Amino acid sequence: MPLIEMLPVGADTAQWSVWGTTARIVVTDPAAVEDAAALVRAELAAVDAACSRFRPDSELRDACRSRGLPVTVSPLLADLVGAALAAARQTGGDVDPTVGGALCGLGYDRDFAAITGQQVAPAVRVFATPDWRSVRLDGELLTVPDGVLLDLGATAKAAAADRAAARVAVQLGVGVMVALGGDIATAGPAPDGGWRVLVQDRPGDPSCVIRLPAGAALATSSTAGRVWGRPGEQLHHILDPRTGLPVSPVWRTVSVAAFSCLRANTLSTAAIVRGHGAVDLLGNVPSRLVTPGLDETRLGGWPE
Repeated sequence: MPLIEMLPVGADTAQWSVWGTTARIVVTDPAAVEDAAALVRAELAAVDAACSRFRPDSELRDACRSRGLPVTVSPLLADLVGAALAAARQTGGDVDPTVGGALCGLGYDRDFAAITGQQVAPAVRVFATPDWRSVRLDGELLTVPDGVLLDLGATAKAAAADRAAARVAVQLGVGVMVALGGDIATAGPAPDGGWRVLVQDRPGDPSCVIRLPAGAALATSSTAGRVWGRPGEQLHHILDPRTGLPVSPVWRTVSVAAFSCLRANTLSTAAIVRGHGAVDLLGNVPSRLVTPGLDETRLGGWPE
């Protein structure tokens, strides 16, 4: 995932490894950092149990094994699936949760931390994704077509950042920034001058510092972060739902600011999939697009 680091803002921090990336929290009251970390860990554990496609005991995997029959799911999983389907609808299917089978077929069939560093030679097969409109969600009644494996990776981590930040702010009464790799959410009061964030995909790549106001969020999607396969034929995790294959890397990274991490991630992922159409998609949304050659395009008032 992209390397996004919070610059010091006079608040205390905690960080740990999760989901093949780093979770980091920053709070405005250093005395609250341990309680805040406990709340975030609990939220992430609940999300993992609900929708991990790498856990055979997750609710999501159970729903995908239902042979096309409707199953009652928890309010949390219903919210996460609903967010994924909304993202698909808002992007015209560019962000599609039915790509799980295609990702597995390309070798991304376990937590990414277990793949990193291995010379994986996946048997590349083309999977025609079933289309997100084949999934039905009626309240807490979920129907997944037989043979479909959902992957909520494009939205669930961002939603988890939003949920965790809100939980800390409400229960502890402090300002907080929650970063899960490239997904950053804030809640509660911001430090003076806002939350300062250094945005950079990889060491040596173009970088910039932005300030997020209270309640703002940031998401960065990358075709360079989660890669696997043998040298010369590396794959990445952002698929074109129409082909079931990794999208052509028109953009190395896309960063988007919004007032929810879920919204920011939906747009950044869709922009990667949209390729040359990303600028039209993002319009006046504050965003920064970096090409494989490290040229930048800044939109919507993204700071120079």
